[in-house]
Amino acid sequence: MGQPVNIGVVGCGVIFAQYLQTIDRLPGLRLVAVADQDLGRAREAVRSHAEVDVLSVAELMADPRVDVVLNLTIPAAHAEIALLAVAAGKDVFSEKPLAATGEDAARVLRAAAAAGVRVGCAPDTVLGTGTQTARKAIDDGLIGRPISATAIMMTPGHERWHPNPDFYYAPGGGPLLDMGPYYITSLVTLLGPVTTVVGAASRTRAKRTIGSGPRGGEEIPVSVDTHVTGVLVHASGAMSTLVMSFDGAATRAPNIEVHGERGSLAVPDPNHFDGPVLLKRVTGEDWETIPAGAGYTEAGRGVGLADFAATPAGREPRAGGALAYHVLDVMESLLSSAHSGTAVTVTSTCERPEPVALIPLG
Repeated sequence: MGQPVNIGVVGCGVIFAQYLQTIDRLPGLRLVAVADQDLGRAREAVRSHAEVDVLSVAELMADPRVDVVLNLTIPAAHAEIALLAVAAGKDVFSEKPLAATGEDAARVLRAAAAAGVRVGCAPDTVLGTGTQTARKAIDDGLIGRPISATAIMMTPGHERWHPNPDFYYAPGGGPLLDMGPYYITSLVTLLGPVTTVVGAASRTRAKRTIGSGPRGGEEIPVSVDTHVTGVLVHASGAMSTLVMSFDGAATRAPNIEVHGERGSLAVPDPNHFDGPVLLKRVTGEDWETIPAGAGYTEAGRGVGLADFAATPAGREPRAGGALAYHVLDVMESLLSSAHSGTAVTVTSTCERPEPVALIPLG
């Protein structure tokens, strides 16, 4: 199996604990150092891990033990930290999105290519049994040729539960940039890359009120669209309808549905790793549950990091930079279409990621 891959984490906020659980579970990963702009928060985050060093960002980048920098900072800092890692000659795996803008994401990929290091990016939820079992059903021809899909996320907004939700309503945030990566990455995994988009968007409130934590009751400004909808035309010819909103209470619609010539699939929440995949055949009377037949079982945040670390040199990781850049390009193109009122051609593309066999995690 070789030696574990040494991980250095930058950013010890809310999502860090979930990654830590996965790193602790998997023998192929070893956490050696963390950094955060708040060193007290970093120390608290690894209080139960005495072997992990708490360093400054500069010290972590210079640490020769660190093989991969896990970038868990806010979206606005993703490119800055990724470029520091690349300059230090280290692979980098980032939380989504790859950067706050496509221009910054492209800079990261160009720098990584020049330095001979690799870039990976969440979401990795699509590597779980939910999306992967649905993909296998499509690849096995259970619904025939895919024709269309719907993807819907409806919530009142993250300020209700997150104690510091400011970045959700700043550039790089909003329902599309925050939650869209889960849904669009799943759609690309299921149906392939996107060539054209048509979008519409709105912003209903100038301020939001924090609903929990020490800042409860404080108002924060909203500088992004909070309801985005559109149509994605895939290179395969299939069309997906997307709704991403922080302006609704809830929805009873399936998170994702894929419709083909011979049947339809209900795909579980792409923000989770598992969940039932339902199939309705044109010739059948009822929906049937497809047993989990592909994907990492019992997966958690960070399985994409493990998959990235285990990907042989010369092969694009499943949760790789090219896919993450394409997804970001799709989202920016959708917003551009919404603001211009015209269809927009997506200039980037990527390979449909390789499928995941049914793989139990240790």
